[in-house]
Amino acid sequence: MNRVLTFASVLVLASASAFAQQGFGPLDTSEPSGITVPQIIAKMGQQESAFEAARNEYTFRQTVVMDTISDDNNKPDGEYKQVTDITFDDGGKRAEHVVFAPQNTIQRVIMTENDLKDIEQRLPFVLTTAQLPDYNLTYLGKQKVDELDTYVFGCEPKVLVKNHRYLSGKVWVDQEDNEIVLVNGINVPQDTRKGHEDLSPPFTTYYQQIDGKYWFPTYTKAEGVLHFQAQNGALSQDVHMRTVVRYTDYKRFHTNVTVHYDGEVLTKEPATPATPPKP
Repeated sequence: MNRVLTFASVLVLASASAFAQQGFGPLDTSEPSGITVPQIIAKMGQQESAFEAARNEYTFRQTVVMDTISDDNNKPDGEYKQVTDITFDDGGKRAEHVVFAPQNTIQRVIMTENDLKDIEQRLPFVLTTAQLPDYNLTYLGKQKVDELDTYVFGCEPKVLVKNHRYLSGKVWVDQEDNEIVLVNGINVPQDTRKGHEDLSPPFTTYYQQIDGKYWFPTYTKAEGVLHFQAQNGALSQDVHMRTVVRYTDYKRFHTNVTVHYDGEVLTKEPATPATPPKP
């Protein structure tokens, strides 16, 4: 049976600065028992590497809704929406098919290349063995999140490399599966230069166990007020942004890799290709 997190916990994280809310137990800052912190990090990196390889063998649907929120009534006054099926072509290569994309009505901000890359690459955060050297991971303690026992780590980039984006925030690692099950933070660096602002709000990504093995991202919420400085006689502007990304209909397509973790083969036999769902 798949173990789960509830959306209640995720929504709390995405909309509040304090984490002592529904679904979250107290943070126990004592050291882990029976395992060292470096061992936890190493196991997590191995399992995240296996997860990344496995997710590349799945089809799924990605639904993105990005809104600017009116200060007057707290309702959307502009929206970008896109529904994309992540599939495979006849040659077995990864392919993206946009199945629904109404006209973009957002006017107060301009979507940048970083916005699109964050949606595709950064919001469904993964921290593989190869990526671990890029980060300083600080053990913060143990915490019960819904029915899961987790380790909590602060996650900060060691160096900001040009044209690269990193997570600045926290990750919750399941104690049983050694895999990230919850992320809260912000993508950095943010460009705050006057007239060149490239900003994004903090986000929370929630993961769910798929096929009883891996924790795949299924829901992200990013929300915050972005500040744009005054220029050319115009007034400075604060824009309330809210983005929700849902990842649904995960189905194993095929497998052409074998991943080993602690002596166990983690990949499974190929499955019959799934027909993408209709929008």
